Amino acid sequence: MSRIGKKPIIVPGNCKVAVNSATREVAITGPKGDTLKVSYRPEVSVAWNEKDRQIVCSTDMAKIDEGNRRAFWGTTRANINNCIKGVTEGYSEKLEVVGVGYSVKVAGKNLDLKLGYANVISLAIPAGVKVDIATEGGIFVTISGADRQRVGEFAAAIRSKRKPEPYNGKGIKYAGENIIRKQGKATGG
Repeated sequence: MSRIGKKPIIVPGNCKVAVNSATREVAITGPKGDTLKVSYRPEVSVAWNEKDRQIVCSTDMAKIDEGNRRAFWGTTRANINNCIKGVTEGYSEKLEVVGVGYSVKVAGKNLDLKLGYANVISLAIPAGVKVDIATEGGIFVTISGADRQRVGEFAAAIRSKRKPEPYNGKGIKYAGENIIRKQGKATGG
């Protein structure tokens, strides 16, 4: 059995849940007005118990060892749980920009990055994602939103434009990320 899949998901009282079995989709609306939808595989069934305020994911136990049924079961439960946490609390990633002359600014619906290249790198900010920039003690970019995947993908896209290098430590890194530093060339004397 899937240890994660068999656990029921407790839904807070301020969330609305709609399970559509025909389209295999779960829609969750939170107190902030955010609505997230999760599609699930045909191997898994999702039931919403409004009286107990919990969602139960299940699968046919006679066919549990066929293909990836066990993995789909656990993944479906985890995705629904992430959506509930996203619409109630939200997710955020914090990035630190390190480098002389590096700058970040929000220009309309784009994020403009000056990272030591000849041109400015412009990234479109996805819908449902909010970007905040703080410049006290360095440049910190905070990406927040209800959808965990969008927040994580956008943070990874920003970081990929100038990954931290091990010699001087310049680049974009996650706040709290430990970069293993290397010693440069020693000059002969």
